[in-house]
Formats: sequence, C-alpha cells, structure tokens
Amino acid sequence: MPYPAIDLSKVRTYSLSQRSSRVKVTDLIYADTPLPEFTNLELDEVVERIIQARQRGAPVIWMIGGHVVKRGLAPVIIDLMQRGAITHLASNGAAAIHDFEIAFQGHTSEDVATSLEDGSFGMAEETGAFMNQAVQQGVRAGMGMGEALGSWIDQAQYPYRQHSLLCQAFRLGVPYSVHVAIGTDIIHQHPQCDFSALGWASGQDFKVFTYTVSQLEGGVFCNFGSAVIGPEVFLKAVSIARNLGHPLRLFTTANFDLLRLDDYRKPIGDDQIDYYYRPRKNIVNRPTALGGKGFHIAGDHLATIPHLASRLRSALT
Repeated sequence: MPYPAIDLSKVRTYSLSQRSSRVKVTDLIYADTPLPEFTNLELDEVVERIIQARQRGAPVIWMIGGHVVKRGLAPVIIDLMQRGAITHLASNGAAAIHDFEIAFQGHTSEDVATSLEDGSFGMAEETGAFMNQAVQQGVRAGMGMGEALGSWIDQAQYPYRQHSLLCQAFRLGVPYSVHVAIGTDIIHQHPQCDFSALGWASGQDFKVFTYTVSQLEGGVFCNFGSAVIGPEVFLKAVSIARNLGHPLRLFTTANFDLLRLDDYRKPIGDDQIDYYYRPRKNIVNRPTALGGKGFHIAGDHLATIPHLASRLRSALT
C-alpha cells in the first residue's frame, strides 16, 4: 500500500569533530586501576564457575550494553579476552557505536537532551557513514556485524583502536556478535543506511551467537547492563540450541545489574507486585530451570566488572 515514508537521503549531518562528547579515553579503566570497594559473596562463586568452565574448555559468553563502554571498561574486558577468560563477546548496537567512536576519535557519548531539541541528535556524519560502509562491505564478504566493524577499524588503523573491543576481539579471533533492532541506533538515521545489510549482518551474528550458546553445557553466560536485547536474544538462542538437540542443561548464568531484585517489586497494601523483569526471567530463572544455576549481582559496573576481572586474573595467572 502507498503509505507515506520518510526520506532519509534528506537528513542533514554534521562532522563528529564538532560534537561535544562526555566520555574520553582519559576516562578509561584498566586492569591495574585501583579497585573500588565492593563485596558480594555470590561473585566468588561466579568467578569459580568461570574458571571451571575454561578449564574444561566450555564457553564463557559476555553480553554487554552501551553503558559498559561508556563507563570506560573496555580495557578491562580486552585484558580478559587476551587471557582467554572470555570466549565470545556480544552487545547491542549502542555498545558497538560507542566502541567505534572511541576507536575513531578517542571520545563518545553526546548530550542527548540538548541535541534532541534541534534534531541534531545522532547526526554525526562520520559515525553513520563509516559504520554503515563497514557493515555493507562486511556483508559483501559474508561477515556478521561485529567482525565487519572490527575488521574495518583494524584496517583503517584508527588511532585509538587498542581500546576498541570490536578491533581487539577481531585480532584475537574472539567472536563479537552485535545484535540490533531496526530503528534503535543512531546509524539507522544516516542517509547511507542500508537496512537490508543491517538485517543480514546482525542475523549472521545471531547465528554465530546461537552456535556458541549451543556449546554452553558446563559454561557461563554473563549479562552486563543489557536490559532488553541481551535477555531476549539469549532466550531465543537457548531455545534453538535445545530444538536442534544440544544437551543444554547444566550451565551458569549471571545477570549484573545496577539495581537489586527487590527494587523491581512495588508494595501495594500488604502485597507486593513483582514486575516482569526481563533479565531475571530470561537469564537468571528460565534458562537454568533444567539444573543449572542463575545469579543476580547488583552494583555499579565500575565496581562489579573490575572486581570480577581482578579475581579472574589472579586465578588465571
């Protein structure tokens, strides 16, 4: 039917160099950065399960949201990939965009509230143009989105590529799958956006991710700050793996959240309504119902990820 549709070719962009960013390479956290105070007994058990998984050759998957990159934690995660503590990295589109901008120019994260007022939000030319070109080039070579972006950053020799999860995962041969929803990311606003290429690339990454999940028996899946994409993608991957006959029963899941589970319960009179909290249902509870174990660990990612990484480094040294 002839429904009216917007013409993205008329979108006006501006140079990324003109944008003020809130996160810079000087804000990055490293393996030797002093640890903040944090105590959680369940974290020790998650660490032990990750160590056991790697000793038996089982996968350790990390799913991250954009907040993890914006908090400057990429160097800590890169260190764990180099040590073999992470065998598959996955993220939503936002994390990939922040990572790409860090690699390209050393800073990321615009002031959304201010730029939204005049329609300039997300309209940085280089981010949209280069990421879309990278995806489209990668699709022609049969690459998923994560591999395409990592390869592009590496070949272009972006000045801050040593801090890029996409680039370093590509160099290490660690799968980095990017899981997007159409219309959620700023590069979808750009005139060069090819939605068929985005769909194919992220679809390929979903298949790569699902293969890793199919091997997850005895392994560990951790989710850091992805409230929607991560839990939904993981649940579907588990279902496909079991549908295809993979023995997916005994594995560990851990959801690292900024809030406690009790923060999602609302008292009404003498009763409590338990919100349908997606990460709790789709990561902690449902996938492990056949005999695995799920954890929910609350705390700022600036505390939980460095503490988790520090304990893993000590054990893997």
